[in-house]
Amino acid sequence: MLIYLKLAWRNIWRKRRRTLITVSAIVFAVILAIMMQSINRGSYELMIDRTVSFSTGYLQLQDYRYDDESSLDNAFYYDDQLRDQILDADDRISHIVPRIETFMLAANGGYTRGSVVLGIDTEKEHRFNNIRNYLTEGRFFDSDEQAVVIAEGMSDRLGMAVGDTLVLIGQGRFGMSASGLFEITGVIDHPVREMNNMAVYMPLHSAQWLLSADDHLTSLLISPERERQTDRVAASLRSEFEDGELVVFTWPELMPELLELMELDLAGPRFITLVLYVVIGFGFLGTVLTMTMERIREFGVLLSVGMKRGRLCSVVFLETLFISIIGVLTGMAAAWIILWLINPIRLSGEAAQAVIDMGFEPILPMSFAADQFYMQGLFVFIIAMVVFLFPLIKITRLNILNAARN
Repeated sequence: MLIYLKLAWRNIWRKRRRTLITVSAIVFAVILAIMMQSINRGSYELMIDRTVSFSTGYLQLQDYRYDDESSLDNAFYYDDQLRDQILDADDRISHIVPRIETFMLAANGGYTRGSVVLGIDTEKEHRFNNIRNYLTEGRFFDSDEQAVVIAEGMSDRLGMAVGDTLVLIGQGRFGMSASGLFEITGVIDHPVREMNNMAVYMPLHSAQWLLSADDHLTSLLISPERERQTDRVAASLRSEFEDGELVVFTWPELMPELLELMELDLAGPRFITLVLYVVIGFGFLGTVLTMTMERIREFGVLLSVGMKRGRLCSVVFLETLFISIIGVLTGMAAAWIILWLINPIRLSGEAAQAVIDMGFEPILPMSFAADQFYMQGLFVFIIAMVVFLFPLIKITRLNILNAARN
């Protein structure tokens, strides 16, 4: 086998320029394909990460009626016993984040705006999504304060800042009146753009008191130790609560529209990648075809002196494989270096403003997901196998006498 490897390696460098041109074409295709997928997937990975961290969580426990009617009337009772039951259901759970959420009117005396009020446990919330890192003014409230932290967009719309008093007016559980005055202790630049104009955070116990929902939550966010464990943890929790009123949702089930949009948006780059590889495949085929036709006499001589056709096919296969491997590995390494150097791309000017207007951050992060790298190797390997069919057929059907005379 070592002899065949040496023969194949020497053969591909007999026409050095032709081999380098073919390898360069494969490298170009791999780099372009990886970069297109990386930019698209990076943007969606960032969007999903922010949405999961600040909205749905990887897993969410809620009352079975809440998904159809997001009302405080469908909040559920939460205590230490329920928390322990959840933790005992699966040892891969790393975070449990309690939240109570509702819509209320926020006012400053002269202006009124709709707001999403979220009661949170600041310590648990920060361990889950680093929410304190987005604070731009003031500080986060203590757990026993009657205070709020508002998003920058809400601050601008109401013309309020740290130290001002925010008026919240709404309806609590079972139609109870809910209103109060709360000091603004901080302002955050909310990473989810659509929430930046309406988010109001307050201590969990204060929110439950305001909404007449003592010890009740609208949702409980559950995070596994690793994202890939989401489905398995969900299965464990569903088995635990299958006979009760609590249900478990994974983030794809709570955001199907986002996944559909992502798949639709990725269809374009995938089609371009397919076209690119078809073009490269024809170029690869041309190289192998030329190499094969130039060596018909050589093949005839080798077969006439006793070399078996199967072994000759193995050598030619290794030549095709070597060219593919060199091109793929070089392309993957070059793509990784380029992505590392440019990550992330920060937009500016009108492009940045257009992205902000659509509700996204003006950056293009790169994805370094392993599958987008090794899948390119798989595609090139498939192309190599298809291209190898030509020399395989040619060698198996070769007439030794005619070939040796050429």
